[in-house]
Amino acid sequence: MSEYKEILTKYWGYSKFRELQEEIITSFVEGNDTLALLPTGGGKSITFQVPALLKPGICLVVTPLIALMKDQVENLRKKNIKANMVFSGMSSKEIDLVLENACYDSELKFLYLSPERLETELFQEKIKGMKVNFFVVDEAHCISQWGYDFRPSYLKIAEIRKLIPKTPVLALTATATPEVVEDIQDKLLFKRRNVFQKSFERKNLTYFVKNTEDKYADLLNIIKHITGSGIVYVRSRKKTVEIAHFLMRQKISADFYHAGLDMETRNRRQEYWKLGKCRVMVSTNAFGMGIDKPDVRFVVHIDLPDSLEAYFQEAGRAGRDEKRAFAILLINETDRLKLAEQVEISFPPIDKIRQVYNALGNYLQIPIGTGKDRVMEFSLTDFASNYKLEILTAYNSLKLLEQEGYISLTDEIEAPSRLHFLPNRDELYNFQIRYKEYDAIIKFLLRTYSGLFNDYVKIDEEFLSKHAGISKDDLVKRLVELNKFEVLEYLPRKRSPFITFTEQRLEEKVVIFSPSNYRERKNRLIKRIENVLNYAFSINKCRNQLLLLYFGEKNPYRCGVCDVCRQRNALGLSNFEFDNILYKIKLALSVESLEINQLVEKTGFAKEKSVKVIQWLLDHGKIAYNKHNRLRWSHVIN
Repeated sequence: MSEYKEILTKYWGYSKFRELQEEIITSFVEGNDTLALLPTGGGKSITFQVPALLKPGICLVVTPLIALMKDQVENLRKKNIKANMVFSGMSSKEIDLVLENACYDSELKFLYLSPERLETELFQEKIKGMKVNFFVVDEAHCISQWGYDFRPSYLKIAEIRKLIPKTPVLALTATATPEVVEDIQDKLLFKRRNVFQKSFERKNLTYFVKNTEDKYADLLNIIKHITGSGIVYVRSRKKTVEIAHFLMRQKISADFYHAGLDMETRNRRQEYWKLGKCRVMVSTNAFGMGIDKPDVRFVVHIDLPDSLEAYFQEAGRAGRDEKRAFAILLINETDRLKLAEQVEISFPPIDKIRQVYNALGNYLQIPIGTGKDRVMEFSLTDFASNYKLEILTAYNSLKLLEQEGYISLTDEIEAPSRLHFLPNRDELYNFQIRYKEYDAIIKFLLRTYSGLFNDYVKIDEEFLSKHAGISKDDLVKRLVELNKFEVLEYLPRKRSPFITFTEQRLEEKVVIFSPSNYRERKNRLIKRIENVLNYAFSINKCRNQLLLLYFGEKNPYRCGVCDVCRQRNALGLSNFEFDNILYKIKLALSVESLEINQLVEKTGFAKEKSVKVIQWLLDHGKIAYNKHNRLRWSHVIN
C-alpha cells in the first residue's frame, strides 16, 4: 500500500487511510467486484480515485447527482488531475468530443457519467475504444427497487459490464438496508458476494427527538445552547426563507438555501457557511451534497423526512470531526398527517399519470413513434401552467414515469458558457485572412484560453468584454456570428432541468403502467414512512438502536445519550440492571397477569429498583392494569 499512501499524501494531504479504505482498495485492485458501504463523509471517493491514478487507463464513474459530479470533477482538476464528465445537459457535439477524447487521451484519468448516458448507442460504441481500468457505481442503492431512490437507468449498468468484462466494479453507497445490499450485488452481476461495511454507528453523534407545539421556540433554544455552526432542514423553499428571517430577527447569523436560487447565490452562501461567516443554514435537502465541513455541531430537522435513509444521511453531516454533535428532530402530531398526505400526493391515479405523459409529449412537440434518446430543456412550472396541472401532481407523475423507464428527469443544471474551435489551426488561419474583421477577437480568445481546439472550455463573457475593451453585447454578437460560420461552437450560459425520452413516445392509451408495480412502489413508500414514524414517535427504544437495527446491524447497544436513554438514566439504574429487570418482567407477564408485589418478587432485584422499571413501563404504555388491578402486557416490547 506504500504507493497508494504516497498518492494519498501527494494529492489529498492525508498521511494515512481511514477505516476500511485500504481493504476496499486492495479488494478492488485485485480485480474483485466490491460493494462498499461508508457513511456520509466517510471518504468513498478516495477508494477509487487513489488506485485509478496509479493504474494505466481511465476510470468510469456513474453517478445520478450532476451537482456532485461537477463538484468532484472540479476538485480533481484543481489537483491537476485530468477529469471530464458527460450528462444530459450537454450538446451532442460536446458529448461526442468528450467521449472521443476518452478513447485517445492517455492523460485523462476519470470520466464521470450520468446513468441515462450509458444507454446511448454513441457511448456503447465509444466504450469499445476506451482502456477502462475501473468501473465505479456511486449511489449504488439507486439500482434497487427496494431502495429509497430507485433509478431504472441504473439497471442498464449490467449491459455495460458485458462490454468491459475484465473490468471490476466498485459499488458505493452511504445507506442500504440488508435487502438492498443483496439486490445491488445481484443487479450488478457480482461474481461473488463481497461487501465492506463500516458500522452505521456514530458514537460522537447524539440523536434527540423533541415533541413540541412550538418548533420555532425550540429551534431557537437549541441554537442558543449549542455552540458552533449548524444546518436546519425543512421540506419547502418557502419555509427556508421564513425560518432564516425568524433567526435573523433573533440576532442569529443565518441564511437560506434551496434549488430555486441561482447557482452564483447558492455557491456564495455555501462558501460563507463553510468559512463560518454564516452560522446557520436553513435549507431543503438540496443543501449538503459534496459539502465536507467537519465542524458542524448540530443538524435540526423541522419536518419529517420521507425515509430513514434520507434522515441518516442528512443528520450525518454533523460531527464529521469526531467531536460531540447533535442530530435533533422536532415533531408534533400534525407531522403524522403530513406524511400520510405525502403518500397520496406522491402517487397520482394511473389515468392522470398517462395524461401527464401525453401532455409532456405535446409540450415538447415530440411526434408519436419518435423521440428516443432526445434530450430537451424542461420547465416544470411552465409545463404545469400550460396544461393546468397541479405542480406536485405533474412532478410526481413524471417521477413515476421515470421509474417505469419512459423518461429520465435530471436535476436543475447550471451550465456555464463554453467555447470550442471547430476547424484546425490552418483552417482557422485561412478564415482570419479572409474575414479580417474577426481576426482580433479570435486572437484574443486564443491568448486568453488554452485547449480551445481540443475541448469545450468555460468562458466568462463579463471578463472577456472588459479585457477586450468592447461591450458584452458586442462580444456575444461576435461569438454568435462565429458560431454561424461554424468557426466555433458557442454555448451560452443556461440553467435548466432536462427531460430525456428513454423510449419512443407512445400513444397515451398504450402506455403500460403496471398496477402491481404501482401498488408495490406505493406500499414501499408507506413502509418507509412507517419506519420514520416509528423512529420519531417511539419513546421506549434508544434512537441509535432503532437506526442501527433498520440498517441491519445485530444486537446494537443503547447509546446512553439520546433522549430515550437519558430518561432511563434518570432512574438511577445501570443499563445492565434496567435490561435485566425488564427481561424478567416481560418473562413473568407473558405467562400471566400479576399484582405489583408479585411482579416485584418475580424480578429477583431490590424492590426500589424493580418499582422504578415498572413505573417507567407504565408511563410509556408498555404495561397496564387490567380490571382486576393486575398488571399485564399492553403490547410486546420491541
